[in-house]
Amino acid sequence: MVKVRELKFKYQGAKKYALDGVDIDIPKFKYTVILGHNGSGKSTFSKLISGIYKPTDGEIYIDGIMIKKSSLRQIRKKVGIIFQNPDNQFIGSTVEDDLAFGLENSNVNPKLMFPIIKDLLNKVDMGNFLNREPHTLSGGQKQRVAIASVLALNPEIIIFDEVTSMLDPKGKEDVLKIIQDIKLTRQKTLISITHDMDEAILADNCIIFSNGKIIASGSPKELFKNHELIKKSKIDHPFIYKVSSKIDWMIPTYDIDEFLENLWK
Repeated sequence: MVKVRELKFKYQGAKKYALDGVDIDIPKFKYTVILGHNGSGKSTFSKLISGIYKPTDGEIYIDGIMIKKSSLRQIRKKVGIIFQNPDNQFIGSTVEDDLAFGLENSNVNPKLMFPIIKDLLNKVDMGNFLNREPHTLSGGQKQRVAIASVLALNPEIIIFDEVTSMLDPKGKEDVLKIIQDIKLTRQKTLISITHDMDEAILADNCIIFSNGKIIASGSPKELFKNHELIKKSKIDHPFIYKVSSKIDWMIPTYDIDEFLENLWK
């Protein structure tokens, strides 16, 4: 669904590339998590594949369409992005107005809008907040509305850019449940930019960035068993891995690989 070739990007005035020669394919209808320490290039990558930033060099293809000035309208119909701070993407004065704005831009018949809005808000457990002003919502509630607003546009790719990093544990849990529900019930390609290792174990695929380059990609099970890779990338093991490692240390006969196999089942 996403094909990237020799991608490079340098911020204005910077001495080094934020991304330097990135090559990757992201599969269709899968949940891919992109990991990396702060400054690794992962958020820059999300803004490039969504058409917000223009590459310094290289090519990006979305469903076979190369991102360039003449194709941006097509690309933005195919890609929706949810940002770390949902306040940055609210348009309407109420929750209902915010979802209606996107539907209007998609030329949806006004008579059909309310049932669509109500259904989407119910799916993210915000059906009772139609007339609330966005600034009165909690962080988790704002993110749920932002997700519903993107779903209203029905893009083929949804990018979650650090969407849980500003949330409390309850808000984070609610948002991750919604992402899992989208994965299971909708034919969407999901890409999550995160530093949360416990979110990463839910994904089909992981891509690890370090210093503007991809240093590894594969299933979470494969990558997180590689202790040298985790150390090199300056990320942490998911909590469940730490627990299983402690059990392995305390109980010599304990099979950590078998435990992880059962976890994924």
